[in-house]
Amino acid sequence: MIFYKKLKPIQAITFDLDDTLYENTSVIVKAEHSLIELMHKQYPATRHVNKSFWRTQQKAHILSNPSLKNDMGELRRLSLKSGFMELGLLGNELNAATTLCFEHFYFQRSNFTLNRNIHSLLKTLSDRLPLVAITNGNVDLQQIGLEEYFCGCFKASVELPMKPDKAMFDAAQAQLNIPHGNILHVGDNLPKDIYGALRAGYQTAWYAEDRSMNMRNEKAHVLPHIQLSHLTQLLELI
Repeated sequence: MIFYKKLKPIQAITFDLDDTLYENTSVIVKAEHSLIELMHKQYPATRHVNKSFWRTQQKAHILSNPSLKNDMGELRRLSLKSGFMELGLLGNELNAATTLCFEHFYFQRSNFTLNRNIHSLLKTLSDRLPLVAITNGNVDLQQIGLEEYFCGCFKASVELPMKPDKAMFDAAQAQLNIPHGNILHVGDNLPKDIYGALRAGYQTAWYAEDRSMNMRNEKAHVLPHIQLSHLTQLLELI
């Protein structure tokens, strides 16, 4: 554990999810592959387009409504629908294809099991103080078995823009009704998690599950309050 700044008493902890509590890239890649397999099987016209076709759909929606970049779920749903329309689906078939593929991806996106040590840590922490999830993604906490440890979960949306925007941090603080300065945010992304939390007046802990933690390799111009070597070190702080 490396201390960069003095900590105040911690009365609540907020957690980023993806790449903080678990490695997320391989999960998304697997979910994407599973979605493509489903589309190719159920809708043969999709066999003749590649990933760039679907990326073009996303770009078009963001150009027409830039705020959609904050809601990856809605962006994916709209991109699926417009893509299927371009491939010739209409009416009920279009709606059914969009719903099937959207729901399939988001089931697969949360279709993984966490290490028991994470469950043990979150259980111990949640018995001592409130925990809130703050994520730019949209993993299903219930599906991955973590819902019981958190008293709240804020996911990026059009109304609550992605970190480093302060919106989700302010919403979490309002729910907790604890001073910003007594909340510790734990996250892997320095420009998004740490910078965003600092802007909101939080204390911050940097921890990345998906990579070696070398500050020199990170694209950031801010320092967290602390750098963790293991998430279990949080127990030493409360």
